[in-house]
Amino acid sequence: MDISPHLARADWMSLLAQADPAELAQAMNAFAPPADTSWLRPAQTGLYMLRGRVGGAGPQFNFGEITVTRCSVQAGGHIGHAWVRGSNTRHAELAALADAMLQDDGYSTQLTLHVIEPLRRSLDRRRDDASRKAAASKVEFFTVVRGE
Repeated sequence: MDISPHLARADWMSLLAQADPAELAQAMNAFAPPADTSWLRPAQTGLYMLRGRVGGAGPQFNFGEITVTRCSVQAGGHIGHAWVRGSNTRHAELAALADAMLQDDGYSTQLTLHVIEPLRRSLDRRRDDASRKAAASKVEFFTVVRGE
């Protein structure tokens, strides 16, 4: 199945934002940023308001705030952006740099092979572990009918 490059970019941006910061740093160590790398927006930490809807279709309400760090970089003629949960500025910088480098045909194949796929496997493993942990604590309720 052929997917749009925009969908592929959204997929890797999501993966980079959800990646474990230490794993991302280790994976990106093998790749030097292009010489013409410049920070368009240095890493900044702030708050975003989370909004929800009752039942998914009801009126909107403010659910709460979340700390987010954002960053933008220009590397090799491509602009990379990142928004990561929390206040880890290095995580945002590495994710933005990886986004910019993944848009470059010279880096994309190697980055996909050595950064994106290992991070995807790690995220899948963490999700499976969380799912197994939740399933282990599942409680089945039943009702006993009396007098019928």
